[in-house]
Amino acid sequence: MRWTWIDRFTAFESRKSATAVKNLSLAEDHFADHFPGFPVMPAPLILEGLAQTGGILVGEANKFEKNVVLAKMSAKFHREAMAGEQLTYTTTMVDLNDTGARVSGQVHSNAELMAEADIMFAHVTAEQLPPGVPDPKFVFSGELSQLLKMAEAVAKS
Repeated sequence: MRWTWIDRFTAFESRKSATAVKNLSLAEDHFADHFPGFPVMPAPLILEGLAQTGGILVGEANKFEKNVVLAKMSAKFHREAMAGEQLTYTTTMVDLNDTGARVSGQVHSNAELMAEADIMFAHVTAEQLPPGVPDPKFVFSGELSQLLKMAEAVAKS
């Protein structure tokens, strides 16, 4: 199962930037355990949403012909994300080449900066995948295909 941490794209400029939002509902399972009586979104899930936003930006730049995998990330958090907030993920392409890409990203709630990260992605070919991976285009399949359609629709508008 793949978890999707983006609700929708609000802006998308090919090879330049992407903006997506995630609404944090108290009904999400992770809030029950993290932490009881003080529901905050786990930091790795915030970063995953930012990485998904940036990964789709990178994938679209290559017409989704190359798998894009998270290679490295450095992040700084300014505060917790609480149930009931809407997170805005903004990513900007810094560098794109044959082996991968680098994006910078920020997470805001309203106008307040909550987190920022520098994210590196690697391009992985079908030949580089371990034996037994059933779909050589595994990154941009399944649930993420719906996000791709949203990104394309926003880019066209």
